[in-house]
Amino acid sequence: MSFYEDLVMKTQMNYNKYYRLYMMGRTPYELSDKPCAPYKEQIAALIEKINTADCVIVGGASGLSAAGGGDFYYEDSPSFRQYFGKFAKKYGFAGAFNGMQYPYATREEFWAYLATFLYTTQHAPVRQPYKDLDVLIRDKDFHILTTNQDTQFIKLYPEAKVSEIQGDHRFFQCARPCCDDTWDALQPIEEIIKATDDNLSIPSDMIPRCPHCGGEAFPWVRGYGNYLQGTKYEEEYAKISQYVQAHADAKILFLELGVGRLTPMFIQEPFWNLTLNLPQAYYVSVNDRYAFLPKDIEDKGFVIHGDLAEVLHDAADAMVNRKTN
Repeated sequence: MSFYEDLVMKTQMNYNKYYRLYMMGRTPYELSDKPCAPYKEQIAALIEKINTADCVIVGGASGLSAAGGGDFYYEDSPSFRQYFGKFAKKYGFAGAFNGMQYPYATREEFWAYLATFLYTTQHAPVRQPYKDLDVLIRDKDFHILTTNQDTQFIKLYPEAKVSEIQGDHRFFQCARPCCDDTWDALQPIEEIIKATDDNLSIPSDMIPRCPHCGGEAFPWVRGYGNYLQGTKYEEEYAKISQYVQAHADAKILFLELGVGRLTPMFIQEPFWNLTLNLPQAYYVSVNDRYAFLPKDIEDKGFVIHGDLAEVLHDAADAMVNRKTN
């Protein structure tokens, strides 16, 4: 088990212990009561921390994609209707994740939906918050840790700079899984989309199959009980582990973006732990719902409690203006 994965496992135990508290939108940690600086001062402080850091570790979660219009996962939003309106009309569910759980009458119908879901994220353009983030970090030594499976970061950066610890919509695995293997999902999904009929179903022979056992394939993603935690999974954790360990004595800025209460064990709480224990580490979080800063690190971090897209855009503009003036 790699260094960072071990941190995640320990925080998972804490999450399990205080599950009801997390589901209430809270945290078991004692939080700072230190007052927040005015917004403009926080933006200036964020830029200063980025500029003076030796390196930046970005923790990008679902709120980052939602801030740029990828808000179709949980609710009946305009973007959900745009991409999944036909399915919503036929089946009556709201939110793309609910579509994954719907009891379709046939596997052919399920795969018509799943292919649409994957195609939507695979082919989505890079969203504005990601572009603004890139303005902030592109001149720095950085690494990306993400729980997002929607391929946004991979469209911007080489795979060596991104740790996708909850999977990636570009890959299939065996649904059982029978083997430690992942393979391309892009081309099969393209073909399924072309073959989907007006009844929102596909031909039976187009259901993706495992090349080893012949059983159904499934996206290589966490969240449905069959996530393959094999070689590729370990490689993703190895990237972030090696980066943290190589920079442990440096001035690391841990930049947390859009973490909610469902999965604080992957980014938020490990970042808190590392900020506390690494000598020159600093922590900044941007979140529109939760202004959580543990008291233990109140002198080594701050939270910008505001709209994530707005914060990143304002910070990117301010950084560009600073460089040109």
